[in-house]
Amino acid sequence: MTPNRLEWTYSDCPIYYLTIVADDRKRIVANEDMHEAFIGFSAKALDYGVAVGRYVLMPDHIHLFAGFAPDAINLSRWIKSFKNSLSKQLRIQRCPAPHWQKGFFDHVLRSAESYAEKWEYVRYNPVRAGLVSRPEDWPFHGEICRLDFD
Repeated sequence: MTPNRLEWTYSDCPIYYLTIVADDRKRIVANEDMHEAFIGFSAKALDYGVAVGRYVLMPDHIHLFAGFAPDAINLSRWIKSFKNSLSKQLRIQRCPAPHWQKGFFDHVLRSAESYAEKWEYVRYNPVRAGLVSRPEDWPFHGEICRLDFD
């Protein structure tokens, strides 16, 4: 299910390209229940000054873009909360812990061009992995909020 995009744009705030990986690269992420949990958590992130933009859930990792307002929660604390929230769904699915690798990958985007380039790379991940023939056929992707550099 692709969520309706929220109409909220960040400008003059850092936009991060983030990758969060499942422990031992277990294939526990790309399923409908996890997608729903991801969408729910991401929508609530606005309450903490975080706008989740485009994302792709792969079988063993998640790529997402997120904008942080000046008064937003700290990035590391937000990732910890993210992992805890999605782990609740994994426990419901009876996936043995640990669920996530320690830490995460982050890169601050410097321009709209950088965002576009990173998104092209991310959206083709399911194709490169042989999961689908076209990126739009992958069901576990979308955009929660529109992130802009304007």
